[in-house]
Amino acid sequence: MSHPLKRYVFPIVLVLIVGSFLLWNNMDSNQPAAVTKQAADPEKEMDKTGSDSGTTGIPQVLVVDVKGEVADPGVYKANPDDRVHDVIKMAGGFTRDADQTTVNLAQKVQDEMVIMVPGDTDNTNQASAMLEGGTEKVRINYADQTALEELNGIGPSKAQAIIQYREENGLFQAAEDLLAIPGIGEKTLESLKEDIQIP
Repeated sequence: MSHPLKRYVFPIVLVLIVGSFLLWNNMDSNQPAAVTKQAADPEKEMDKTGSDSGTTGIPQVLVVDVKGEVADPGVYKANPDDRVHDVIKMAGGFTRDADQTTVNLAQKVQDEMVIMVPGDTDNTNQASAMLEGGTEKVRINYADQTALEELNGIGPSKAQAIIQYREENGLFQAAEDLLAIPGIGEKTLESLKEDIQIP
């Protein structure tokens, strides 16, 4: 009676072993696919991050206009970390008539910046100019301490602040730039407009 049952024990055990082996092998083969997928996701994120880094809005090339006493005035392309000194070199350097004392060579360049290099005839020793109608005005970008103090409402401290601003930020582009000087407000600016020349 027991003998026929023994005949089926071995095939059943064999089926269980083979089935377990196939199941284990199938699970093991699926595991690398999951790992591969996980490894691929960060790569996609890196690609996405890399593509976004180019859209930060920071210009990679700056365009600067160089005028005045340089060998080759014109419009030049500069890098964001370039200084005025670098752009002057691109323009062939200063001419013999250039007044280098009025140019801040250490200033970082900005997009659409104008670098004006005056000549010796425009330097601080000749701070005023005769305009149409014979009106004498103070050239705010080149006037020295004494000439600036002659302006209405400008004392020694404000005159020094104007000179310091020129050295750190370059030439004034408009009369309204004087509002950046401590102590010069709208009222003082209005009284100055008739007595100053920019550039």
